[in-house]
Amino acid sequence: MNDEGIMNHSRKKTARLAGWSYFAIAIFAIISLMYVPDKLIVSEDADTTFNNIQKSQSLYRFGILSSVLYQLAYIALVLLLYQLLKPVHKTYAVIMLVLVLVSVPVSFVNIQHKVEVLSLLNQPDYLQFLTKEQIQGQIMSALAAYDQGIQLVQLFWGLWLFPFGYLVYRSGFLPKTLGLLLMLGCGSYLIEFSGTLLIPLSYEASGLSSMVMLPAHFGELGICLWLLIMGDKKDSPPLLLLFKTKESQSTFSPHSKQRYF
Repeated sequence: MNDEGIMNHSRKKTARLAGWSYFAIAIFAIISLMYVPDKLIVSEDADTTFNNIQKSQSLYRFGILSSVLYQLAYIALVLLLYQLLKPVHKTYAVIMLVLVLVSVPVSFVNIQHKVEVLSLLNQPDYLQFLTKEQIQGQIMSALAAYDQGIQLVQLFWGLWLFPFGYLVYRSGFLPKTLGLLLMLGCGSYLIEFSGTLLIPLSYEASGLSSMVMLPAHFGELGICLWLLIMGDKKDSPPLLLLFKTKESQSTFSPHSKQRYF
């Protein structure tokens, strides 16, 4: 195998590992941010939330573990992407790396709010003078603080997508369309962050969030699947190569409008 072949093999391996890391992030995010909260937390009902978590502490703890594994997978992902995309533009790769690594400690500090709930539930000696209603109120306060922390972390979830998308666009071995969607996804997160911070009630009532976040969801899911299944353009299956051949013979834009979220 010549030097170019070795380099392509190494790049393919790194891309696939990055795809698996992205996939792991998606799984842990679904568990920690959607599945567990939907099962246990009832907004504006402290008593039901208290009883749900108390009866299902194992599930609640699993949600915390998923949050931790999410961050570890996030670190692995950005290190792999840095290795993969550094030859494209080192400065943008460093910016991408720094934005992710800065966000991880913020996320770990935020997870502490979820751990605090366990201390309140297990009622150590210093809580014996509090009533059940007071403990429930503190639990809801801790969960609300966690949600507000997620809104802050969303800013970093968006910012890193711009240098990432730029690198994908300029790479030559990843789809330019996904690069554009990732860069637009940065704007999606910034709009989401600004809306929930400045006009939370109006923004939530407007129902714009699902539409605003489409480029980010489409871009991130698309690049995850591309890295996981194809690695890079050189690994495209024959059917995709046939599609690209037909595409090059047409002046019509072939970009899919399918929505994944």
